[in-house]
Amino acid sequence: MSKNAKIAAGGVAAGLILLIWLPWWAALLIVLGVPAAAYLTLDPSQRRRLRRVSRKELGR
Repeated sequence: MSKNAKIAAGGVAAGLILLIWLPWWAALLIVLGVPAAAYLTLDPSQRRRLRRVSRKELGR
């Protein structure tokens, strides 16, 4: 299993656990808020590189 697949599986498992313990709106805020907060902590040059890499992979 690739590294990205392991991360995705862990995210799905964490999301399901959060849905059981928290109301759906709180789990949604956490699931959407953590990646958004991580993106906002990047430097502008890191954000540009991330966008460039994402676009390249979409164009495959």
